[in-house]
Amino acid sequence: MSEYVTIQGDTWDVISFKLFGSDSQMSTLMELNPKHIRTVFFSAGIRLTVPTIPPKPAADLPPWKRSSGL
Repeated sequence: MSEYVTIQGDTWDVISFKLFGSDSQMSTLMELNPKHIRTVFFSAGIRLTVPTIPPKPAADLPPWKRSSGL
């Protein structure tokens, strides 16, 4: 796990997009930071716990490369 320090105006979906390239991890971020669950727009300097999520293999790779993690 790591940490993300917010900048003024960050939102959950924007943070997820910055960190993971999509808003798909927004729920996970919220679950890991219950103290801020009701926050819509963050102030600067809030420290959030961020999960370590392994990267997904590219969809255009052949199956044998997707399963090996290359």
